[in-house]
Amino acid sequence: MTRRLPLLLLALLLSLATAGCHGLSGTNSGGYITGDGSTTAWAPADRGKPVELSGSTLDGKQVDLADYRGKPVVVNVWWSGCGPCRSEMPLLQQASSELAGQAAFLGVNTRDNSADNGLAFERSVGATYPSIYAPDGRALLAFPGLSRTLPQTLVLDGQGRISAMISGPIPSKLTITELVQCAASDSAKHCQATS
Repeated sequence: MTRRLPLLLLALLLSLATAGCHGLSGTNSGGYITGDGSTTAWAPADRGKPVELSGSTLDGKQVDLADYRGKPVVVNVWWSGCGPCRSEMPLLQQASSELAGQAAFLGVNTRDNSADNGLAFERSVGATYPSIYAPDGRALLAFPGLSRTLPQTLVLDGQGRISAMISGPIPSKLTITELVQCAASDSAKHCQATS
C-alpha cells in the first residue's frame, strides 16, 4: 500500500499538469481558435479542383459559387461573436466596394444561433455582400484543407479553385487586393506560392 501512494500521487500530479493541454486550449472564451493571419497562396498549376458550394443566405436567398465563375471570389468564414471577425468585416466591405466588377465577395456564417443575429451584425458594419448561413459548419467541407480557425478567408480564381487562404484576421486591405490580382492572373509569376 505504501508503494502505491507515491504512484497515485505521481499520477494525480501528471493529470493536473496536463489538464491545460486538453479541450480547446489556445481558444478564447468564445470557444473558437483564432489564426495568426498567415497567408498561403498557390500558383495556378497547383490550385486543385473547383470548389462546389451552394446554400441559403442569411436573408433566405439561394447562392451558388458556380454563378461567380469567370472572376475571383473572396470567401470569408465568420461568426458575429468572433472579435477578429467583427474587426475585419468593415475592411472586407471596403475591399468589396473597391473591387466591384473585378471580384465577388461571399461570407459563410458558421456559428450564429439564428440568421437574424448574423443579419443584425452585417447591418451594424454595413456589409452588403451575401453570406451563406451554415450554423452546422457543413458548408466548410467544400474547402479542402480549411483549418478550424476563425476568421478564415479564401480567394478563389475565376475557375473556382482555391488560389489563396488567410488563416485568422486579414492583415490589410492591400493583402486582399493582391490576392485577388493573383487569382485573376494565369501567370505563376504574379503569385508568391507559399505552399
